Amino acid sequence: MERESEANHRAGRDAVAQRDPAIDLVRFTCLLLVVAAHCMMANPVLQKDGTVTTENVLMEQSWFTPVAWALMIVPLFFVLGGVTGLQSWRRLRARGGTGLDFAHLRLLRLVRPAMALLAVMWGGLWVALLLGVHPQVIQLMATGAAMPLWFLAAYLTAQLSVPLLARFHERAPLLTLAMLVALIITVDSLRGALPVLAFTNLIFVWCAVQQLGFLIADGFLEQRSRTWLVGVIVSSNLLLGLVTGVAVYPGNMVVNINPPNLCLLLLGISQAATLQLLRNGIEWLAGVRWIQAVIAVAGRRSMTVYLWHLPLLVGMSGLLLLTDVPKPAGGTPEWWWARIPVFLAVVALLVPVVWLCGWLEDRPTAASHARGPSRTAVVTAAVVVLIPLADAALNGLTLALLGGGAACFALSVLLLGRVPTPVLPLSPDVGIHERRGYQVPTLREPGLSANLEP
Repeated sequence: MERESEANHRAGRDAVAQRDPAIDLVRFTCLLLVVAAHCMMANPVLQKDGTVTTENVLMEQSWFTPVAWALMIVPLFFVLGGVTGLQSWRRLRARGGTGLDFAHLRLLRLVRPAMALLAVMWGGLWVALLLGVHPQVIQLMATGAAMPLWFLAAYLTAQLSVPLLARFHERAPLLTLAMLVALIITVDSLRGALPVLAFTNLIFVWCAVQQLGFLIADGFLEQRSRTWLVGVIVSSNLLLGLVTGVAVYPGNMVVNINPPNLCLLLLGISQAATLQLLRNGIEWLAGVRWIQAVIAVAGRRSMTVYLWHLPLLVGMSGLLLLTDVPKPAGGTPEWWWARIPVFLAVVALLVPVVWLCGWLEDRPTAASHARGPSRTAVVTAAVVVLIPLADAALNGLTLALLGGGAACFALSVLLLGRVPTPVLPLSPDVGIHERRGYQVPTLREPGLSANLEP
């Protein structure tokens, strides 16, 4: 048993010894695509009565449905999160960490950047309201800027499930994935009779897609031939075409995303296989020196970029409505050309925001002499965070919910961030000098950082 334990610890340590630059590059590329897509969607129009209407220009284009099929990269985010989440969990576990410690780290790394965003949005919109901006415009800005929050709720739920799903995965990986697929199909079958039930697929779909990342992390896809991978890509897309072609599901993947359904899992399977198929080329690109430099800086602040890009876009668009800057009609050639400076302006606005707020993504540390948060504190913090996120995802965001969400997030940070972390039990990897009475703090060890990616 002792040899087996040592082997498990060694395997966990070796599996997560280094970051994967290819994964970092793919994640960063997907993030740029998300920012670009949002810049091509929103088109606010100021009416004569002072109200504002918005057009989703992309959704109104006939060519967008097949393009969305190819470029809907949200499932890929969860695949990548599965790869890095499993690696981070195994690293923590190999050094004596528990699922509670993993949840503690994940919550802090997600909640702290989001807390700052909600607080700034709430304060800024209140100032705008006091300055006489129409309440309808305030509500529209709150709704538009808060679109990323549904992703935060789904991603946080999936990440908190990593220790449990990793245990099932290590015992029966394909059976675990099959059970999640069965749950997804069951919910999709009942969503007509019980529409509210469809939102449980926010858990089942994204956890299933995350399991695909587990398979990549364990080398399951790496062991398959290129022919096998191409067969998976073709088969998943043919099945997707079948279920959308016979009107079981909508053909537009944006419509399928909230609440998610089986289509997003099929896309995730195709994207996971494509990622493995293109792996060698991606690794070559990730080895280019200037690309490494960009990823090293921007990749560590990806959650800040994701959370802030849409509020900055909405705020900038709102201010431009009050100026004499030419505003071409949505969908015209002039409007499409204008997307280039809009994208560059959003990127420019993100630079100071990342500089000011990016440190909130840094690895939390704690004093080694103090006791850590209890199970009750961690569970309470998770519930306190998920309640406003679920409300926003289901019912939309209001100014009141913005303030309540900021308060809930601050309370969660207080429960987690200001309570020092525990001293973990010594594992077989701990040196002999540490066994002679020295305590090893959980989070001051660099290898224990829960490396978080949106």
